[in-house]
Amino acid sequence: MRSRTTRRLAIAVAIAVLTVQAGVALATPGVGISATVLGQGTFSERVKVNTPNIKAKIKPSDFIVQEVVIEPGGHTGWHSHPGPALVIIKEGTFTLYDGDDRKCRPHPYGPGQSFVDQGGGHVHIGRNEGTVTVKLLVTFIVPVGAAPRIDVPDPGNCPF
Repeated sequence: MRSRTTRRLAIAVAIAVLTVQAGVALATPGVGISATVLGQGTFSERVKVNTPNIKAKIKPSDFIVQEVVIEPGGHTGWHSHPGPALVIIKEGTFTLYDGDDRKCRPHPYGPGQSFVDQGGGHVHIGRNEGTVTVKLLVTFIVPVGAAPRIDVPDPGNCPF
């Protein structure tokens, strides 16, 4: 009886390990990209913002500010975030593609423009399709202790 239970446990562990390895193998890491953390802080209490232009309730969260640099031809890889990412384009043209857009339409952003990625599983990839380096400033608002980025498999909606 013990040997049957031990065998089942061994099989379950093997399946779990193979599943994790397959998930890592299917992930799409970035190419030609680097990120430098400029600052990080934790809000340990709930924060409520109620101003004319913003209404928000934020649970305890980490705020992480990064400068992201993408070389010409580089990309972020397909990924999502556990919380919102507020992005400012400093230099170059950053082109965003959504994983749920069957037509794979580009959304280009240039210097001085910004956008908000809502996070929460929104799958996307950002690309530098130009000839100059792209520089972004990104503020992530994530659950305390969470990584700001989650690698995901290619959703298969874009030809690249």
